[in-house]
Amino acid sequence: MQTIGSKLAETGGRPAGFDYLRLTLAVGVIAMHTAIVCYSFPGEIALWQSPLRPLVRAILPMFFALSGFLVAGSLERSRTLPMFLGLRVIRIYPALTVEALLSALILGPIFTSLTLDHYVRDPLFAQYFWNLLGDPQYVLPGAFPHNPLPTYMNRQLWTVPFELLCYITLGGLSVIGLKRWPRLLPAAAVALALCYGAYKGLRTGQALMVTGPMPGLLLVAAFLAGVSLYWFRDRLPYSRDWFIGMAVASVALLSVVPFGDVIAPFTAAYVTVWLGLANPPRIWLVRGADYSYGIFLYGFPMQQAVAALGIWGQSPLGNFIGSVAASAAFAGLSWTFIEKPALRLRKPMERLEAHWLGRREVRAAATALAEELAPRDLT
Repeated sequence: MQTIGSKLAETGGRPAGFDYLRLTLAVGVIAMHTAIVCYSFPGEIALWQSPLRPLVRAILPMFFALSGFLVAGSLERSRTLPMFLGLRVIRIYPALTVEALLSALILGPIFTSLTLDHYVRDPLFAQYFWNLLGDPQYVLPGAFPHNPLPTYMNRQLWTVPFELLCYITLGGLSVIGLKRWPRLLPAAAVALALCYGAYKGLRTGQALMVTGPMPGLLLVAAFLAGVSLYWFRDRLPYSRDWFIGMAVASVALLSVVPFGDVIAPFTAAYVTVWLGLANPPRIWLVRGADYSYGIFLYGFPMQQAVAALGIWGQSPLGNFIGSVAASAAFAGLSWTFIEKPALRLRKPMERLEAHWLGRREVRAAATALAEELAPRDLT
């Protein structure tokens, strides 16, 4: 039986499927947001109630499950927890910081209806910089006044706190003893999903049938499900039949099954990992670069900017085409000048980690030698 682990080993631990899947999901986020950018909140509600509901609602849990599977490998390779968390920081914050600054200091002044003086004096302008700390702020004063969705600049950033919660949760499980008790991972994922489902069920008295995107805590469950698939990769089958079954189950759970959202993170995680482990030839677009994070970050601001430029930008197809092109260009610049240079910090971080571990090992050896040579009480 071929397992997830053996399939991963066949690709040298670096399957191309995850690269293509990341880009596809990032572009999918833009496609999903065309409804609200072009038709405001009624358009978004109509999207969640349409036959496309299970497809668009699968995008974010798949994104989180993909992240969980890949981040689990980073945790396994990291010798210390600070190193693991440090790698997450240099992957997320530099690009997020630059995007927030560009949105507030360039896009906002260009597309606001206010004078520059009134723009920078507005409390919303100062509040917007909480984005630099991972606290999402979505609006800028007077921005995009003639768009169907005025003032909104970065509505996609609502997932950032939950992404940070994923890393903190995984780090906490690691401290508790993940290597000794690996079943903590699936247990935590299931407990989180069940607790959320029970809370919503008791609060509403009805079956959980969410009409918006999957709630953040269930995205964390999807992340932990992805980590679990990596951690138990040598026991779990890599099977086409399993993939088909999980894909069909995901569609049903995200569309018609009461409380389906509670279970869908787990079926969607298997679908994600199965697709990610495929290894088609890499084209230049995914060779040595990852533009997906930049497309995600710049997608919504570019959609709003494209919508502000003309009527064609407020049609779903026109907005999608223009926004993908614009966000891809910014993503390329972000990868080249921000994200890739930031990742070079890994080497000095590894040297610092090795130095710290070396000093700790020397101290431990010295302590052990001192205890060995210490005079013993023979009375």
